[in-house]
Amino acid sequence: MFRRCWPFFLLLLECICPCISSPLSDERRQCAFQVKAQNQKYLAAGNVSDSIQVCERTRCCVGYFLMVQGQLEVDTLDKTWLIIVSAVLVMCLVIAAVRWKCLSLHKEENTQATLHVAPLSSCQTQKSQIDVTDVQLQQIVARGHFATVWRGMYQGSTVAVKVYPAAAQHAFSSEKEVYGLPLMRHAGIISFLGTGRRSEDGSWLLFLQLAEYGSLHSFLSQNTNSWPSSLKLCLSLSQGLSYLHSYLLTKEGHKPPVAHRDLSSFNVLVRADGTCALCDFGSAIILCSCSSHRQMGNLLSPSQAACTLCYMPPEILEGSVYQFSSCFLHGDVYALSLVLWEICMRCSDLFEDGAVPQHLLPYERELGAHMTRESLTSHVSHMEKRPSIPEHWQQLRQAPALQDLLTECWDVDPDARLTAQCVVDRLVSLESYSLV
Repeated sequence: MFRRCWPFFLLLLECICPCISSPLSDERRQCAFQVKAQNQKYLAAGNVSDSIQVCERTRCCVGYFLMVQGQLEVDTLDKTWLIIVSAVLVMCLVIAAVRWKCLSLHKEENTQATLHVAPLSSCQTQKSQIDVTDVQLQQIVARGHFATVWRGMYQGSTVAVKVYPAAAQHAFSSEKEVYGLPLMRHAGIISFLGTGRRSEDGSWLLFLQLAEYGSLHSFLSQNTNSWPSSLKLCLSLSQGLSYLHSYLLTKEGHKPPVAHRDLSSFNVLVRADGTCALCDFGSAIILCSCSSHRQMGNLLSPSQAACTLCYMPPEILEGSVYQFSSCFLHGDVYALSLVLWEICMRCSDLFEDGAVPQHLLPYERELGAHMTRESLTSHVSHMEKRPSIPEHWQQLRQAPALQDLLTECWDVDPDARLTAQCVVDRLVSLESYSLV
């Protein structure tokens, strides 16, 4: 590393200190001077002629003079000690500059080394093939745009089987790619078991853990919950999204951040233990430098936004052009806030006498069940309206913190929104609140 820094040292030394690097054979030098405050005692130090000081007893000098009534008078004539001090100061500056350059080069080398230690191939998806002849499809539990979800049996266990027709291979591959990332194992993300293909019709199969209560949308439509149960749903969902957004690099592999891009109560599952798990990653984007993955540049056009309409953030509704990965993460947090609002609106402990309103999607009360993109854009973006928060919540102990959490997640400014991990931290603090 020092060999790379040495040329910089020589260059700086020669440019700043020419009197050191050049021969000093002439003992009588002619030095330029600057007119300054008066001082008479140095008149005998050398011959003063116009603007030139001829030094008699030193190799290098700087003279300072004052013009008094048209005559030059010597103020100071710096001797060799001044030159030594100046040289020391210059050398300190040179050493500092060279050291800074060396540290920069060293940091660059370490960065390059780190990139080689963590090869891009470490975030390649993992494959897990399942013999479809051992799978028995029993009952349809959900239908989507590209696939149908079945309850099935595999090796004596109940599983969810997502069946894609042969023509929907792209949608199948997109979701499989996210589920198959290294380190994609978290309680807040539905467990991925493997994939397969049926020979008779060419359909693609995705095998997942079965969530007993189905989608969060279905669960909230049929059930109300206590404050502890609602908080459990909110916290487990937020923890799953925080993990999805996280960057991990371990001996097991590299998990890049992933933006869901279609977070809604339809794409969240509820297990028998009352916790949530994220699912349906067909619209997700892997924010990674691996060329084999879907890069965010492939899906930047707002017209291609895959979000369910009522969960679209203002910036997508307005047609803003995305250029940074953080934009997708901010959009997820906006959608998260709406799902959290849905959960809280079905909490019996947050309503007087347990009079909980029926489950509605965000903005459905204000804009109706058949809202258009134009009406939603006007309401959310132009008027900056958000789902209504019941006035009586102000009387609750947890109300200020809960309201702040929601409003800071659905802020009109994407950069002002909380991160998913901040949402987790806020919800953990709410656990200390007893019931109303």
